Amino acid sequence: MRKLIRYLKPYWIFVLLAPIFMVGEVYMDLLQPVYMSKIVNEGVLGNDFELILRTGLIMLALIAVGGLFGVGSNAFGSVASQSFGNDLRKDCFKKVMSLSIEQSDKFTTGSLITRLTNDVTAVQDFVATMIVMLIRVPMQFIGGIIMILSLGNSFGTVLVITLPFQILTVVLLIKKAGPLYEKVQKKLDKVNAVVQENIAGARVVKAYTREDHEIGRFDRANSELTGETLKVQKITATLNPVLMLIMNAAVIAIIYIGGLQVEAKNMQVGDVMAAITYVTQILMSVMMLSMMFQSITRAMASAKRINEVLETEPVIKDGKYEESKGGGNIEFKNVTFSYPDSSGRPVLKNIDLNIKKGETVAILGATGQGKTTLVSLIPRFYDVTEGEILLDGVNIKEYKIENLRSKIGFILQKSEFFSGTIKENIKWGNKNAGDADVKEAAVTAQAHDFIMSFQNGYDTVIGEKGASLSGGQKQRLAIARGILKKPDILIFDDSTSALDTNTEAKLQEALREQLTDTTVIMIAQRVACVRRADRIILLDDGKICAEGTHAELLEKSGVYKDIYESQMKNGGEENA
Repeated sequence: MRKLIRYLKPYWIFVLLAPIFMVGEVYMDLLQPVYMSKIVNEGVLGNDFELILRTGLIMLALIAVGGLFGVGSNAFGSVASQSFGNDLRKDCFKKVMSLSIEQSDKFTTGSLITRLTNDVTAVQDFVATMIVMLIRVPMQFIGGIIMILSLGNSFGTVLVITLPFQILTVVLLIKKAGPLYEKVQKKLDKVNAVVQENIAGARVVKAYTREDHEIGRFDRANSELTGETLKVQKITATLNPVLMLIMNAAVIAIIYIGGLQVEAKNMQVGDVMAAITYVTQILMSVMMLSMMFQSITRAMASAKRINEVLETEPVIKDGKYEESKGGGNIEFKNVTFSYPDSSGRPVLKNIDLNIKKGETVAILGATGQGKTTLVSLIPRFYDVTEGEILLDGVNIKEYKIENLRSKIGFILQKSEFFSGTIKENIKWGNKNAGDADVKEAAVTAQAHDFIMSFQNGYDTVIGEKGASLSGGQKQRLAIARGILKKPDILIFDDSTSALDTNTEAKLQEALREQLTDTTVIMIAQRVACVRRADRIILLDDGKICAEGTHAELLEKSGVYKDIYESQMKNGGEENA
């Protein structure tokens, strides 16, 4: 928690005012038994109705003033804690955005969601509690002891006997509950992970009629969460009755001792009543202390998980080199790559490749040969294990990541979309683009016609993750988004796989006309998609086994010829 307290510094004035106002509320509470004792001793027993009325009005006024102090304290405390939570959540989200794909995968999506929501809320609630209770509990505890001892030293004996039992009970039960809170959060991670996977993969689940299996998986995760939560709640449920039992025993002892004192005429009835109120306040402060410890224990578990995110250093380090757009020459020098924490052999081995500005290069190969991995190294989604990649003669590790990625347009096979209109999603490529630029990009991507078939055209709101669009429509919108960025390098990661051959041919022609100065890298499974590329790179077993034009590869590469003949037999070439 020490590492997170810095988020309270900008709101120090509210952190200061909240306990100050709490002092006023507690002071008013401590005065109440004094006036109540006066009403009983002098008003009721002395038959002085005027004193009862006057003192009662004073008590009501004190209650009102105390209430105002309480409202002020809670208001200031809420402003401080909510602002603390807001800033902490924003910083956590920024940190998550800076993590590499490798690090995000290591945390898991479900865990990151829990940490940014449930864990931050737990710490925020702790801060709200501590700002107020850190003053209320000790002041009510110490003030109550002083006031009850002023009524009679014999009442102190009751406190000496009961307080250790209460404190010992709190310490033992909280010590037992502490480790369980972290387990609860981990079980919640698992529940969130199952939910996230099923929402994202709903179509697959339904297509394979695996609803019952996934419901069972969720039930198991949910039951584990419920089990761990119940363990914690059983402990906390035991705590309050035990403390109440001790408190009621103390009240009975006060009544007994006070009764003896009244009978001996050493004390008045009103003083006994005041003593009962004070001992209740003292022991209630211990109960509040137990609640604080519960909040602390849970917050510590959550704070640890939050700090794991905040203290994670991105493995993709930012460089210092800045360059505006322009260029597009790429060079792979003896590049080898293995996925982090992978015990298997390298995905890419000793890759030497030179791609010139404005060149269209296609990458072909069987599934699992490293095609996507190769292009993912260019924008530094991962860093090379060995060797280096140069962009316009500069090692990509020396670039500022923002500058590097601003030069690259990356169109994925699985297109991701965000809540909003078609226009807003295309403008992800360039938020400052005008409507004419958006339309031009859509026309090039062969998306304009189907967009205009919608009632609201470019202002059509698409469903979450583009659920209302077909696979081909999604890919064309993603291509429009990449084109609108006007990058130096445009990477197609098998992102035309859902297009029919006619639409793809039109797209290829439009790209050749519009992107004459753009370096284009295309990953594809079909020879028909890449045969007109300036150069075709053939990957096999993570290595470049052949490269050249379509005609050259047909002559010198048996692997390429086999792929070509298997795809183009029975007149497939002419149809393509």
